[in-house]
Amino acid sequence: MDNRICIVTLGVSDLPRARTFYERLGWSASAASQDAVTFFQGNGTVLALFDRAALAHDARAADTPAGFSGVTLACNMPGKAEVDALFARALAAGAKELKKPQNVFWGGYSGYVADPDGHIWEIAYNPFFPLDGTGRVTLPPPATPA
Repeated sequence: MDNRICIVTLGVSDLPRARTFYERLGWSASAASQDAVTFFQGNGTVLALFDRAALAHDARAADTPAGFSGVTLACNMPGKAEVDALFARALAAGAKELKKPQNVFWGGYSGYVADPDGHIWEIAYNPFFPLDGTGRVTLPPPATPA
């Protein structure tokens, strides 16, 4: 399998509400969106919103209750001020504050919010993973064997 993530699909309980939340964050829905699914073009990936029950049915998976699923999404920012600004914008758009932005043990700065369906987003500045000219995370190259 290629090591790329093309689309992240979030199962949501109320598609219009979820779409409005992400639009309030400044995302623009693609013309490819339909009544049953909304697509947002990201920086190299697509975020999709789809009815939670229908998504579980399509994947032939149990639609378990919402809560921490062991998965978070992250939006890396170029600095602490940008983290604070996006965090505030997310709260104004209807996100629930989980953890205020703060200096963290790994040497960066981050906070967490949950969207209206409980999907957890980390908003972070990571000085070890700089953003390139297009805003994409740049990881260090693989270590060479000794």
